[in-house]
Order: sequence, then C-alpha cells, then structure tokens
Amino acid sequence: MEVKICGLTQVPQAVAIAQMGVTAVGLICVPTSPRYVTPAQRWALNRALADYPVWRVGVVANVPVWEVIAMVKTAGFNAVQLHGEESPRDCQILREHLPDLFLIKAMRVRNAESLAQIPAYVPWVDRVLLDAYHPQHLGGTGVAWDWQMLGDQVPKVPWWLAGGMTPENCQAAIAQTHPQGIDVSSGVEHAPGIKDLERVTQLLQRIKGH
Repeated sequence: MEVKICGLTQVPQAVAIAQMGVTAVGLICVPTSPRYVTPAQRWALNRALADYPVWRVGVVANVPVWEVIAMVKTAGFNAVQLHGEESPRDCQILREHLPDLFLIKAMRVRNAESLAQIPAYVPWVDRVLLDAYHPQHLGGTGVAWDWQMLGDQVPKVPWWLAGGMTPENCQAAIAQTHPQGIDVSSGVEHAPGIKDLERVTQLLQRIKGH
C-alpha cells in the first residue's frame, strides 16, 4: 500500500516521516493554503529529503505549465500533484518536458461526471488521486467523499484515495475502495502543517498487510 503524507512544513517532521518508509510526502505550493510553504521552505525540505527514497511532491493548482516546470527544476521536486482544473493537455506537456517526473492528477469528486473525466488523463499520469470536493477549499479539509460513487469507474491507472483519511477509518476505506494508495493530511495533524508523528505511526501500522 502506497502512502502519501501531505502538507508538511517542517524539516525535522518531514525527515522523521520519510524514515518511517512512506511512499511520498507532499509540500503545498498553493498560497491560499494554511499549509503553504514558501520557495525557501521548499528548497530546504527537498534538500533534507533528497537522501530518502520518497516522492517529493509539489502540490500546485491552476499554475501555468511553464511555471510548474520551472518550480520543479529550482526547488528539487521529483514529483508534482496537479490539484486544480488542469487539462489532459497540461499533463501531456509536463510529461514531454519532464519525462522522469512522477505526475499525479488530483480529481475532486463531486459527482459521477467528475469520475468520467479520469480516462482522458490516464495516458499522461502516474497516479490519479481522488479527493473530496469542497467549494472553497482544494483539499486538506478532513472531509470524506461518498466512496460508493466510484462504482465501476475505477481508474485504469494506479490511484490514491484522499479526503478525510485517518488512522481510525483507513482500514475500512481501503477495504471498500481497493486503492493502490492513500493520501493523508489533516487526519494526522495537531494543526495545519504540524503533523502528529504518533498518528502517522498508527496509520502505517493499521494499513500494514494491505
């Protein structure tokens, strides 16, 4: 089971979480987010994490593709998560210019129509992330979406489940939806951007074996 812990802001916590063996860590590069990290913080976090086998994911939303490419090259990311209204063409351009980039496209699931958009992205991305829809917030709300909507529209690419994931509900969520991975942010926090390492440990223990 792949695990991404998202919304990291502190170098010591990021290193401790990487040492736990997670698949990916997410740094929020969206200025309106309470977990936003500045360019200087991104560089420091990525530098500290460079010796660990984790995807260092820069999370962006509705940023021009050329700015994303520049960010990857200057901040040291080896992965990007597109969490806005980016098009399949945007993903294609990123893939063509950064062929080694680990690319995640997040879809905020509002209804069946949201899920119907997924196939257009499949040729260009490494993972699809299915998150809860919120009219004011792009993510990190701690709110789960109705997993039953997934039905038979399972992405034809490895996908991660996000939205309200916690150590308490992760086992039930995985059993119901069968994702390749989960993405967790507020469910393992003391406060936005400040992780509770004990809860991260609990989460990893409870999904062991999946």
